[in-house]
Amino acid sequence: MNLFTDGFNEALKLLASGNDSVYSAIAVTVTVSSWSLLISLIIGLPLGFLLGYYNFPGKPAVRTVVDTLLALPTVVIGLIAYTMLSRSGVFGEFGLLFSQKAIIIGQIVLGLPIIIALTATQVEAIDKRLYTSLKGLGANSKQILIATLIEARFGLMTAAMTAYGRIVTEIGISMMVGGNIKYHTRTITTAIALETGKGEFITGIALGLVLFCVALMVNIALSMLKRKWTQ
Repeated sequence: MNLFTDGFNEALKLLASGNDSVYSAIAVTVTVSSWSLLISLIIGLPLGFLLGYYNFPGKPAVRTVVDTLLALPTVVIGLIAYTMLSRSGVFGEFGLLFSQKAIIIGQIVLGLPIIIALTATQVEAIDKRLYTSLKGLGANSKQILIATLIEARFGLMTAAMTAYGRIVTEIGISMMVGGNIKYHTRTITTAIALETGKGEFITGIALGLVLFCVALMVNIALSMLKRKWTQ
């Protein structure tokens, strides 16, 4: 218990002291995870709608692949991204390895299947009479897409929260393609791994509590937005 309470007190001290390395890790974490989630939503929402709305040959196979990707370990994603972004890789010429952009790319691969799968599930759960009514009113595919996403907005918020939770807490991708470079690509999770590896368990607990607070603030913000939409 003393270790936990000391870690909590240390977290408060680290935040109050304005420790550069701690706030740098927080800033990198928030930046890369936010961009990863945004891009995953931009790509994943339309793809999830298509997967849930249309019937096409091979759809069960596509759903199986998407659902399988939900359980893909982050170290595997990191390994694949590393091989593709390294100098001898397909995209090595762009020099993205050990940068925040590399972390964002890997985290998009992590979050995209979550957005696609949960969006498709929400679209399939919507009353089919909505689609019939929209078609009867002469709505085109884009209008049907927008109306469907608005109707399923609460479920989509859950999908976004789930994806963000997975993204912000991952470590394999950030470590392998980010390199854990201080003030550049070091995230909260990689900083925790580094500190605990050095035996600095109290600092690791402190950073863990900071990560919990970041996730909590995001969830509170989304909950407030949800309540505002329901009023």
